[in-house]
Amino acid sequence: MTATTLDEQQIRCSFCAKSKTEVNKLVAGPGVFICDTCVELCITVLDLPKSASAVEIPWSDSMTDEQILEFLPRIGAVSAQVDASLRLWVERLRDRGVTWARIGAALGMARQSAWEKFSGEE
Repeated sequence: MTATTLDEQQIRCSFCAKSKTEVNKLVAGPGVFICDTCVELCITVLDLPKSASAVEIPWSDSMTDEQILEFLPRIGAVSAQVDASLRLWVERLRDRGVTWARIGAALGMARQSAWEKFSGEE
């Protein structure tokens, strides 16, 4: 696997699915990213009284079918981004000699399932 720099990757916010070119800043986590707009929303939510009910964004309720269909590729891109990062972390563990059994256990799957998903072999 060829590692690419963050500048070369098509990074998206893991929360709103906007691409890195659509936001001012992205903060990186292990396989996920959050944009400045979503951080501001998080701060607002965290400032709510503890007794306030969980805040949900009613995207699907206020969106038309066409808008949701247009949004699906962005969600798919975020999913692919997280999956690629997971593969990279597994590759790092394998480079360190960590067994498929341990990797599978950490992911809540059998050794064989982990190997099939991440080894690249058939």
